[in-house]
Amino acid sequence: MLPTDDRSTAIAPLAGAVGVAAIGYALPALAFYLRPARRALGIEDRTASGGGYALTFDDGPHAEGTPATLEILAAAGVHATFFLVGEQVQRNRGLVEEILAAGHYVGLHCHRHRNLLRLTPWQVREDLARAQATIEDASGRPTTLYRPPYGIINAAALAIARRHGWRTLLWSHWGRDWEARATPQSIAALLTDGVGEGSVLLLHDADDYGAPSSWRRTAAALPLALETLAQRGLRSVAL
Repeated sequence: MLPTDDRSTAIAPLAGAVGVAAIGYALPALAFYLRPARRALGIEDRTASGGGYALTFDDGPHAEGTPATLEILAAAGVHATFFLVGEQVQRNRGLVEEILAAGHYVGLHCHRHRNLLRLTPWQVREDLARAQATIEDASGRPTTLYRPPYGIINAAALAIARRHGWRTLLWSHWGRDWEARATPQSIAALLTDGVGEGSVLLLHDADDYGAPSSWRRTAAALPLALETLAQRGLRSVAL
């Protein structure tokens, strides 16, 4: 048996290696906070063309929120991308077909809505595999777009996205519509503040992971935001 001092000396390098590995695993999460980190990691927050604006919705499909959102978008002649949650697709499978039939696009968000920094690499792989299988089965289309829950990504998820050739996208503007204190006016104002050519906008058509009934405030804010964007001469485009 090693003396106490010798054991400490032997363990220290191992602890240091574990610490470095943990930092490396979490390092891609900086992309949420730092745009230079996004560019370095190949994570996008602009439209592919660099023009127009792309409207995106996370966390659905939702039995009430998604149909309400689709109705408003149809009236405005605007198309959007819906980043879907696998467990919600299982509950509201038919809405995926409605989204696509209306000319919108779908992307992969997750299967269960959890912060990826709390998951092991194995859990990340399982979650993304289940989400991909569920969403592709419902949509009949291959996955090409990916956005991690909360906009927080880790090394495991980034590697999987790269291996599959998925475009990993965050956003440039959001309405913080999941918050209990949000109002239609605050959502629309925050979402459109500083929006220009190439902006990617984030809203939520579901309230399963936000404040109860938050989708109702989003639905009320959406026409206000779309009117503001139209007044600025901006047009909606695909991601």
